[in-house]
Amino acid sequence: MSNSNKIFTLAIIGRPNVGKSTLFNRLAKKQLAIVDDTPGVTRDWREAEAYLLDQKIRIIDTAGLEDDTDTSSIEGRMRKQTEEGLKQADAVLFMIDGRAGLTPTDEHFARWLRKQNKPVVVTVNKCENESAALNGIAEAHSLGLGTPIPISAAHNHGIEDLYHAFEPYFFDEESEQEEEQAPLIPMDELDTLEGREDFDFAELEINENAEKPIKIAIVGRPNVGKSTLLNALLKEHRSMTGPEAGITRDAVTAHWEFKERKMRLVDTAGMRRKAKLTDDIEKMSVDDSLRAIRLAQVVILVIDAQHILDKQDLQIADHILSEGRALVLAVNKWDLIEGEEAKKEALAQINYKLETSLGQVRNVPSVSISALNKRNLGLLMQRVLDVYALWNKRVGTAKMNKWLAARESQHPAPLCEGRSNRLKYITQINIRPPTFSLWLSRPKQLPDSYKRYLMNALREDFGLEGIPIRLLTRTSKNPFD
Repeated sequence: MSNSNKIFTLAIIGRPNVGKSTLFNRLAKKQLAIVDDTPGVTRDWREAEAYLLDQKIRIIDTAGLEDDTDTSSIEGRMRKQTEEGLKQADAVLFMIDGRAGLTPTDEHFARWLRKQNKPVVVTVNKCENESAALNGIAEAHSLGLGTPIPISAAHNHGIEDLYHAFEPYFFDEESEQEEEQAPLIPMDELDTLEGREDFDFAELEINENAEKPIKIAIVGRPNVGKSTLLNALLKEHRSMTGPEAGITRDAVTAHWEFKERKMRLVDTAGMRRKAKLTDDIEKMSVDDSLRAIRLAQVVILVIDAQHILDKQDLQIADHILSEGRALVLAVNKWDLIEGEEAKKEALAQINYKLETSLGQVRNVPSVSISALNKRNLGLLMQRVLDVYALWNKRVGTAKMNKWLAARESQHPAPLCEGRSNRLKYITQINIRPPTFSLWLSRPKQLPDSYKRYLMNALREDFGLEGIPIRLLTRTSKNPFD
């Protein structure tokens, strides 16, 4: 994995259900990791930027440590994932449960941590009532890993003591600047743009930091190969995989580069229909996936070549496009489709379903891949770069208004009460996705069918196929006012 950001990285490690994910969310100041009383909720390790007081750090939340090395079991694979997360860390926060006290499993992993050649600080969690946790704090001294620090992750107690414990291991790090977004014209200033010859969004200077990674979410139904795809791209076992559906629960983030372009990949939990969600953990996993889509710039929707674009796939795709995200379809397990005729039929089925069920965006790019055999992954990521460039495309105002006059002459807007509904002026006002503002006589009387006609024409004539676009309609100024 390529990770060029030099930042102090802290791994949070301990038995299941001692409060690791609660502390992870507390330090990240976001509800990123799923928290539930059920042991073993976290399975993959995940990371986030966080702060210990004023110190910026990267934190890693790991699966609960269990004494199981059998990689055919989920518990054994969880332990393997925790070991992989530990390799990324500069220091370790080893957490035990103050109420439950020290257990043989804690002692076993304390011995294991002593062999890892990394700084370790023992933290005794759930100490909001220190008298109830005194035995746990006293027992933690016997681990031989220094003075234990009592905290309450749920109540934000002891964070300052954690800062001082890890302070000797911090190193200087240049703060990353927040991503600069393309300026969206405030709605109350939008009407001042009508007819302005000096305004052209395509010519505005927008500071785009090429060093900032492209944010890519990998989504889809359970067991279609999302985690296998992430691991194949990274060429490492970053996300836990297996034949069981629903192994991934938390969204798993990894930094990567393709053709010298930095990327931030997020593997998400499988998304099933709401009616089929069986428990709170699965519901939280789906909410986590929806959040990943919302924060992404490009979304790779992984579908199973043997079950092409079923109703749930199309609902996920529709949600991605409604959020304004750029979409690429990865048709996985293509190696299981045998024979040229079967492959032609599968491609025809994909095109037909996209055309009939995702009519709001035509020509969504799709790539047939085999994540397991690492086939066509380079082509998939090139499609990601291509669609990202389109998502950022800008069109000149003068060219658009010539286009608008030509389109209106070919196909005028329907009459309103016997009078023409003239299209007066159009300009682009934003990117990501490309957003346009159209001024006309009576916007409220413009039928949706005519608005779709204009949007499809925009895509066709300005090379915006395969991405969502937005068209806002505004009332034109009355020249006699």
